[in-house]
Amino acid sequence: METAFVQGLAIGASLIIAVGAQNAFVLKQGIMRAHSLPIALTCSIIDALMIAAGVAGLGSLVLAFPILKHAASLGGAAFLIWYGTNALKASFSDKEMDLSKATGAGSLKAALMTTLAISFLNPHLYLDTVVLLGSISTQFSGPDRQWFGAGAVLASFVWFFTLSFGARLMAPMFARPAAWRYLDRFIFATMYSIATALLWPYAKALLQ
Repeated sequence: METAFVQGLAIGASLIIAVGAQNAFVLKQGIMRAHSLPIALTCSIIDALMIAAGVAGLGSLVLAFPILKHAASLGGAAFLIWYGTNALKASFSDKEMDLSKATGAGSLKAALMTTLAISFLNPHLYLDTVVLLGSISTQFSGPDRQWFGAGAVLASFVWFFTLSFGARLMAPMFARPAAWRYLDRFIFATMYSIATALLWPYAKALLQ
């Protein structure tokens, strides 16, 4: 039980703690103190559902229907390009924000819709959680398999809540407009690099 839980925690953390579109979005919202709790909770619950599906054996279903992966890849790339372009445009404006008054900034509905889009339109969500973690969990049987999944779920909750609420410690740095420019350009580069990686297999196939 303990071995399965610790392995789930470690492997889950290694997959979740990486520079990606979802983490970049959570980081920026956290710095702005904009709906930190619902965003962290939404990301964690999505991961938990996907991990549970993988441990239950649904990874084979995803692999059996490649159209699901293609739809997520193309839709995700389009969304990331749009989001990244907006971030690039924002990086050229000298914005200065009083972060002490930024709590709850923006619409909760818009923040949650973006969270859902940036999560479910990312094919890596399904590959990392449902397929990869699901496959690794097969080395365990009975309750140990559930404990493996529980460890991975805990890693997700700890990471997203730490990122979302810990980001506000960086707020003093972002009192300067230049810091926002660098953050927006970092987000632009992250979104575009992931979109390129998603589209590259299709471009490569067309060129052959």
